[in-house]
Amino acid sequence: MSVVSSGLPSAQEIVGPTPGQRLRRRIFGHRGIVLGGVILGIIVLMAVLAPLLAPYDPYEQILTARIKPPVWYPGGTWEHVLGTDQVGRDYLSRLIYGAQISLMIGLFAAVLSGIIGTAMGVAAGYFGGRVDLVVTFLITCRLSLPVILVSLAVVAVIGGSLEVVILVLGLLLWDRYAVVMRASTLQVRSLDFVAAAQTTGCSTWHILVSEILPNVMNQLIVVATLEFAHAVLLEAALSFLGLGVQPPLPSWGLMIAEGRNYILFDAWLIAIPGLALFTLLLAVNLLGDGVRDVTAPENRG
Repeated sequence: MSVVSSGLPSAQEIVGPTPGQRLRRRIFGHRGIVLGGVILGIIVLMAVLAPLLAPYDPYEQILTARIKPPVWYPGGTWEHVLGTDQVGRDYLSRLIYGAQISLMIGLFAAVLSGIIGTAMGVAAGYFGGRVDLVVTFLITCRLSLPVILVSLAVVAVIGGSLEVVILVLGLLLWDRYAVVMRASTLQVRSLDFVAAAQTTGCSTWHILVSEILPNVMNQLIVVATLEFAHAVLLEAALSFLGLGVQPPLPSWGLMIAEGRNYILFDAWLIAIPGLALFTLLLAVNLLGDGVRDVTAPENRG
């Protein structure tokens, strides 16, 4: 007996794609997320596998091999693909290890400032009243202080090091988290599920952790990507001025600072770490913009 198709749609066609399938479709269909994610993934992989990828010790000085040009310049060799710096250190090795410094500073500074700013913003938005007034006053005070000038002053007094740079940036970059989290919490606080949780007797801690935070997480992720890039750029500026990461650590900002005396004749000493820094910031910003687009309410469908 032959089975005749009824022409009716299948169950899958009736139900449609699941929320997870729609989210994956939006993510992989967004060019910014894909491109930024691939570039950032390559940089992270390069940093993690630095001991295996670096052809030389990034701290080894060979004075007889000073200022060797990259392989595409006249006189360049494959022995040092990106050349050597002013004391004969392999530039490719220092560039690879420099990714560790930039990622570490960006990640730790973003996490530290995120914890401070998120706690203040959520508390101000949920409790309101005097708590909101105090947090708003603190945000106003923080916004009146230029980050770069305060960082320069603090680092100049305490002394520049990797730990000091992370701590200073983490304590200065929380204001954007606080402003965004306060506004987002004010919107979420008035929704029905929060009122239902309050009515059923849920504790304040439970409401903040289980009801408020999950619904402001997309804004938090976007701000975190922006502050990650901001922290990396500020570290490069401080290192360029000699008050950030100190030699012989292979920071990209420090590599730019060390090469500025050779800019007229050996511009690649600045161009190579500058391009690496630009690529990292581009990837992080593309990823952040993509997350904002994908998690926007008008794009959830």
